[in-house]
Amino acid sequence: MIPGCLPPDAPATSCPDCLSWGSSYGLRSYCRACYDFTRRYHAGECAGCARVIAVKKGHCRLCWLQAGIAAAGRRRITPADFRPGAGQQLSFAGMNRIGHTGPASALVAGTPAPGRPQPAAPDAGTQLQLCIPGESRHFDARHWVASNITGEALQQARHIAAELAGTRGWNTRIITETGRALAVVLADHIPGDMIAWSGLSPALHSRDLSVTRTAEILQLAGLLHDDRIGSFTSLMQARLAVLPAPMAAGVGHWLRTRSEGGPRSRPRNEDTVRMNLNRVHPLLLEWGTHYSHLREVTTSDVITATDSLPGSRRRQTLTALRSLFRHARTAGTIFADPARGIHDGQRPLILLQPLQAADIHQATAAAITPSARLTLALAAVHAARPKAIRELHLADIDLGNRRLVITGQARPLDDLTRHLLLAWLQHRRHRWPGTANPHLIINQQTAMTTRAVSENWLTETCRGLTATLERLRADRQLEEALTCGADPLHLAAVFGIDDTTAIRYATIARQLLDTPAENPRTGSSEPKDHNSP
Repeated sequence: MIPGCLPPDAPATSCPDCLSWGSSYGLRSYCRACYDFTRRYHAGECAGCARVIAVKKGHCRLCWLQAGIAAAGRRRITPADFRPGAGQQLSFAGMNRIGHTGPASALVAGTPAPGRPQPAAPDAGTQLQLCIPGESRHFDARHWVASNITGEALQQARHIAAELAGTRGWNTRIITETGRALAVVLADHIPGDMIAWSGLSPALHSRDLSVTRTAEILQLAGLLHDDRIGSFTSLMQARLAVLPAPMAAGVGHWLRTRSEGGPRSRPRNEDTVRMNLNRVHPLLLEWGTHYSHLREVTTSDVITATDSLPGSRRRQTLTALRSLFRHARTAGTIFADPARGIHDGQRPLILLQPLQAADIHQATAAAITPSARLTLALAAVHAARPKAIRELHLADIDLGNRRLVITGQARPLDDLTRHLLLAWLQHRRHRWPGTANPHLIINQQTAMTTRAVSENWLTETCRGLTATLERLRADRQLEEALTCGADPLHLAAVFGIDDTTAIRYATIARQLLDTPAENPRTGSSEPKDHNSP
């Protein structure tokens, strides 16, 4: 099969949603666009055609396409563009786009797109070229030539792609799109040249092809030059550019050591280093107006700059300043540490309150998918952090012995979690039967890869609710502390937490049990009920 062509077993039929003719996907023979549309939006009655179908903001995809035609090239579709009963323009699958804002719409409107010449009008009697349904109109002649005349680089990349397809369970669509992407990228490849990552996005995004998957294949083939600049690196460069050069040099060396590690320093999490920079940068800007080097900063400067900050902000700022000046002192760029000996006070104990039953019911009602229900149970029953849930592997589940391993801590598998786990595994097996992703929780984006799901996707269900995943985890540990008698050793053994965290939860539990509402010896006739999630 030529890379870029439709699968030979893909039937050509009429899409039941947008009525376009072309290659079909899924059990109901959708076109590719409607297949994705029905998976993204829920079914409802369309306000335009009155069909019970997947709708976006009250209208089905066919009505959105008709509104895009009525918009006549405008970048935004308005409610006036939806015209019930105005007729339906039929088309081939893959030849229409909602909004008509691309280069094709400009040519239809009679004005050439920026950087594109106006095509000459065909002579009378000339048969216009017909795009094959489902094929990309941007897959031009040189890409077809590259598909047939395989160079050494393209042949090597295809071999790697075939191996990945077999080990990761890629479906026919991904195999076809990957072949097209490799032909696009390597059509003009000269032996010895490297493909820059920055050049992949302009070439592939306009053709709706995966950049990350193509980059991974090129990396394995030794053809990729990763010229990306990380977001934190860009932020750091922009922040240091406004500081005096000697001061910026010392701060930059500290940040790089924090993020990458050093001879006697382990690398820190990027979010931690980013927060350190955010805390010290306003102070460095102020000091940079009359100082040019970190060695000029005095203890009184640090005290004056941090005294007016609120409690938590002051502690975070002093922690970052101690790290900065301690690093500068070790590197020999300053003579004395101005932050040494400045105390930020004792951290106040935040008295957590158990979640109310209504909050837990709200979170339970929001979890409507098998993955969301399992995630909720892992956080509310086993006190697993979102990061630990994302990194769970199938090998961590032992259904026969009813054991579950979370961050190296073996836990008994209760009936509720086991029931939700079996439901998710059945859904996963039915939805992605050929996936080779070793992680327990996967989604559409990670099923054909080996990476974990993102934290934003995992926490989306409970986002904005009182009972978030992190709050449910803390409530589970607090509930255990209230039940077992505030024993920190018991908490550390059950949840695998460190001694400081276990002591903190035990202290909170004791304070809650000593309040009149919790202690029945004070005369309260209705002790508070701590319901386990």
